[in-house]
Amino acid sequence: MKKIILILFVAFCLSFCKTNNPKTTAFENPVFKTIQIDTLFQDKISIRALVLDKNKVWYGANNSKFGFYDLEKKTRFESHIIEDSSKLEFRSIAKTEKHIYILSVGNPAFLYQISKDGQKTKLVYKENHEKVFYDSMQFWNNSEGIAIGDPISDCFSILITRDGGKTWNKISSDNLPKNEDGEAAFAASNTNIVVKDNNTWVVSGGAKARVFSSRDKGKSWSVYNSPISQGKKMTGIFTADFYDANNGFITGGDYEIPSQNFGNKALTKDGGKTWKLISENLGFGFASCVQYFPNSNGNALITVGATGIWCSWNKGESWIQFASDPSLFTIRFFYFYTAIAAGSNKIIRINFKK
Repeated sequence: MKKIILILFVAFCLSFCKTNNPKTTAFENPVFKTIQIDTLFQDKISIRALVLDKNKVWYGANNSKFGFYDLEKKTRFESHIIEDSSKLEFRSIAKTEKHIYILSVGNPAFLYQISKDGQKTKLVYKENHEKVFYDSMQFWNNSEGIAIGDPISDCFSILITRDGGKTWNKISSDNLPKNEDGEAAFAASNTNIVVKDNNTWVVSGGAKARVFSSRDKGKSWSVYNSPISQGKKMTGIFTADFYDANNGFITGGDYEIPSQNFGNKALTKDGGKTWKLISENLGFGFASCVQYFPNSNGNALITVGATGIWCSWNKGESWIQFASDPSLFTIRFFYFYTAIAAGSNKIIRINFKK
């Protein structure tokens, strides 16, 4: 009888946990238990590029739009850049101490320097080619930055600046590793480039899902295979983040099968040389952006994408779903407990609570 009572008590506890906690797989004791979402603004807009600069949330968007939301003043600034009567889509954004930079996808590609008040714009790079398509842009420091795009011939298009963004030069294909046929990048969230100190990682998808690594700010490159789903046009690594020079996480999956939650998550402990699939058949499906929680010792991660907002407190071993919103494309942290996310028609603030 005691055994029966004990079994019933355990079953009751398990049932209680399942119905009163956020949706979870292999539930662990979380750092945060709930989230509060505040909508900063809503509009008819698509935002895949965010960068935080002090109290401002800068964004690049579709229909030639860019702007910022001031978190202190609770005001929004927005402007448009019309070039050659084209409606531009800005999916890459980056900052230095003096300027904001935005880069458009498609042909031709336009890269602009913007003053911190948003009032002045200057075209600093333009490229014409039927295959041109830039995906992401980051700065290592206030002088040196990198942008990457899909292959025009047999390697990624890589732009480098060494003068704070005033000029940009395209690296010769002779100095870059070759892409496989059908291998490219995804302009999903401005996170297929990651930079940490002098280190750089670029991730790919399509025919191959690989990690391109540079230890000297783009001067030389190595290429490593990954176990992420690949082989179809819309499969591969859509996003990456590194906590430090050694510990990183990649995800994405199959864009056309957004619920597929295997072959879509992997981690590295050796700087991207080797990758291990993790939490197979658990957690989220397709994801467009992943970020480490700051000051988490590399333990805490968040993703947004087709199956909502998911967090892990144990390096990706298990995941908790905090929201099912499929309309978010990209996310960045403001503080350890506050993140800013954007996507279809909105920018939101997420506060994590214990």
